[in-house]
Amino acid sequence: MLKGRIDLRSDTVTEPTDEMRVAMHYADVGDDARGEDPTTRRLEAMSAEMLGKEAALFVTSGTQGNLVSLMAWTKKGDEIILEHDSHIFWYEVAGAAAIGGLLTWRVKGELGIMRAEDVEAAIRPENIHFPVTTLICLENTHNVAGGTVMNVEQMKAIHDVGVRHGIPIHLDGARIFNAAAALGVSTREIADCCDSVTFCLSKGLCCPVGAVVAGPKDFIERAKKARKMLGGGLRQSGVLAAAGIVALEKMTGRVGEDHKTARILAESIAEIPGVKVDLRTVQSNIVRMDTTGLGVPAAKVTEALGRRNVLALPQQKYAVRFVTHYYVTEDDVRTAADALREVVGELES
Repeated sequence: MLKGRIDLRSDTVTEPTDEMRVAMHYADVGDDARGEDPTTRRLEAMSAEMLGKEAALFVTSGTQGNLVSLMAWTKKGDEIILEHDSHIFWYEVAGAAAIGGLLTWRVKGELGIMRAEDVEAAIRPENIHFPVTTLICLENTHNVAGGTVMNVEQMKAIHDVGVRHGIPIHLDGARIFNAAAALGVSTREIADCCDSVTFCLSKGLCCPVGAVVAGPKDFIERAKKARKMLGGGLRQSGVLAAAGIVALEKMTGRVGEDHKTARILAESIAEIPGVKVDLRTVQSNIVRMDTTGLGVPAAKVTEALGRRNVLALPQQKYAVRFVTHYYVTEDDVRTAADALREVVGELES
């Protein structure tokens, strides 16, 4: 519980732990734009090792991480393939188009997971009239699909498509540690299926700011230049990177606990008449609830919950999103479900 409220809007609402605050206070710092910040260098080295990549780059956010990755792999006028409801398409302010100059080809997946054969079919053939397909983007876990998890075999199948066509694979792995926990595999096994990876430190890991991009050294150098272009050249970034180091050492191993609280919440909500939860999608720390059966927009439901000190996100017109995290307990999600039950009764009366 944060500030007397059960905040289930996102796992980005978490505050840094006491250990993070101490680490940030005493961080050894330098000018990162000149490659002189030792704490940032350590975070990047740890991240690269954890994902089995040659190098890594600390960036300000997952959105920035994805955009610099797209820019590093492509040129203006190219086309990228991504899942129909991917975060890059919906929630990153059209940066791929506005800044990267890229066309997007959206492939509809099942629960957010594209089939390799559909990805291959979307690759543009050589033709003077067509843009060139130069990147395939995956997302694991998949936000809009409800935190669904793509398994390693599914990722490998798409990676094989990329290899056959000479197209790199970028993973929006904002919640890659949740994916690894759900699958019972290491993050390296997931990252092995991709050429580059972005992951967030501020989603589920309690860091106040930051994300990391990992991949080949030459790719990271291009991404670093793109980061500078976007205003992301950092100075004493070790103050922030210090929290990231604590996150990698202490927080990544506990995210499976958030999956358990999400499942308790989902099963409790599923028992409430008038709302619907597809339990197939509850694979990590996200729960999506459909309010269509109530005939009430999601925003009205979340407003009523807010009056009961339970915060949730109206993600779409009739879809409410709940996300569990470090500061949400089993008692909290049961309390939230009880509050929702009261709200539904009130709205139906």
